[in-house]
Amino acid sequence: MKRLKKILKSDGAKAVISLLAAGYIWFVSRTSRWQVINGEAPHARMTAGEPFILAFWHGRLLMMPISVQRKTPVHVMISHHGDGEIIARTIKHWGQESIRGSATKGAAAAIKQMLKVLKKGEVAVITPDGPRGPRMRAQEGVVRLAALSGLPVYPVSFSTTRGKILGSWDRFFLAAPFSRGVVIWGDAIEVPRHDKDGAFQKARNAIEDSLNEITHAADKACGREMVEPEPRDKLVKPHKKAAEN
Repeated sequence: MKRLKKILKSDGAKAVISLLAAGYIWFVSRTSRWQVINGEAPHARMTAGEPFILAFWHGRLLMMPISVQRKTPVHVMISHHGDGEIIARTIKHWGQESIRGSATKGAAAAIKQMLKVLKKGEVAVITPDGPRGPRMRAQEGVVRLAALSGLPVYPVSFSTTRGKILGSWDRFFLAAPFSRGVVIWGDAIEVPRHDKDGAFQKARNAIEDSLNEITHAADKACGREMVEPEPRDKLVKPHKKAAEN
């Protein structure tokens, strides 16, 4: 088992896994029938080359590459966690770039890079509950990014009729080929530049509520059981290295 784990952590293994993952996403996307709901506004911004912040839950990461137009320049914030490198390589096959960092490690540097991306007119992508939860609860990073950039947040989610909810902390949804799928966008959420009268908390709640609403709507449209958010005060298990420090 230790030898297998060592092999899986090797650069060669990550390259192969990411290529297979990108191919799987392509296969699911091409063999399924997709419906996009409420996507007119974000798609118009992508066509016009106007930047915005795209947000989705960590558990709905798999098919997110298909939510943006193929030629749209995209940068996704991906954590330094062990799986982050595989995710970064996977989206690279889809022509999407990554910025490494999260709410728990490298947050300030990652936010700074994301701001540069937005100033260039590109789309910045963030998972508000990543990298370790609580599941389907928005952290403050997405609000900070929106406040500093002055750009709107567009929540998005998906579901398919075929697939499986895994037992991971985020209840990762593994979509299956030959499905009927739906991609649902939430309305734009504006975040004021200054935290006056609890404005940031209100924006955070609005982003979280919108993401949960469209995720539940997507699952309902596909006849799937809805995934529920974790309690906001759920303790997050620290990484082993962090615990040792």
